[in-house]
Amino acid sequence: MTSFSNHNNQTYKAIVTEEIKPGVFVSSLKEKKISDLPEGEVLIKVKFSGLNYKDALSASGNKGITRKYPHTPGIDSAGTVVESTGNFFKAGDEVIVCGYDLGMNTSGGFAEFIRVPEKWVVMKPEGLSLKECMIIGTSGFTAASAIFEFMKHDIKPDSGKILVTGATGAVGSMAVAMLSAAGYQVVASTGKKEAEQFLLKIGAAEIIDRSILNDKSEKALLPARWMAALDTVGGATLSTVLRSTMERGIVCNCGMLASATLDVSVFPFILRAVRLIGIAAAETPMPRRLEIWKLISEKLISEHLHHISRSISLAEVPEELNRMLEAGQTGKIIVEL
Repeated sequence: MTSFSNHNNQTYKAIVTEEIKPGVFVSSLKEKKISDLPEGEVLIKVKFSGLNYKDALSASGNKGITRKYPHTPGIDSAGTVVESTGNFFKAGDEVIVCGYDLGMNTSGGFAEFIRVPEKWVVMKPEGLSLKECMIIGTSGFTAASAIFEFMKHDIKPDSGKILVTGATGAVGSMAVAMLSAAGYQVVASTGKKEAEQFLLKIGAAEIIDRSILNDKSEKALLPARWMAALDTVGGATLSTVLRSTMERGIVCNCGMLASATLDVSVFPFILRAVRLIGIAAAETPMPRRLEIWKLISEKLISEHLHHISRSISLAEVPEELNRMLEAGQTGKIIVEL
């Protein structure tokens, strides 16, 4: 294990998920030692973290996310370097860690300290605070990854409407705000009537009920309505979105809230040249990762960024993770340590 002799005996607080009996997982606030952390070149004092759906799955015992328990979830973290045995960071540097294996099988950001490989660490982008980086987090990075694809394929603000499904979720709400900040006309899909004003406030130009995106007619193509889309839902929604996308449009998918199955003919692809692009943010190579963070800091920061989030304490994390599994949240939850 990498040695941090000055800090190994120091204790810190962390959320720990334990399997108290077969199939029953409970998360609670515990005290641990820095010597318990996994090996890595960079020891970071965490100042902010953010809740993501993957964290809720990890805390519920999903073995596809986390294999071994006890475990500390938290796939996002922002803070200050305490010590580094690597070549690129020094004590006092403000940094972020989002994705890779953090919070999955590596002790994560719902803790006062993390220790990670140097190759996972990103220097805080200029123009952003650590808190803003965590409001963005993996969810915002995922949304920005889709917008990066739109821009790369010459989808401009005047090309046509952009659809966002699951628009009240962490990824969806960030996508609405970011797209609006970049000048796009955003159509937000939601099943939450009470959230319509929230979506309009953060930049949606139009709101549609999610039932509209559940076409079961088996038609190969539907009337073209948008030039591009970011889908977080999957299943019948993704099928409907693809069949409703304009010629040479792009659909990015990053989720499967409704279903992991896609039932669609090839006609959107061979008659309209629609392109379906998968977004897998966690393992984004570092050069591309830095490019996307640069895009975020320069072009995608919304004036409504702080309206999308609310802050909680570390002790409140277990309750919020349970609420996330029940789809009872709107926007982004930030943990302040």
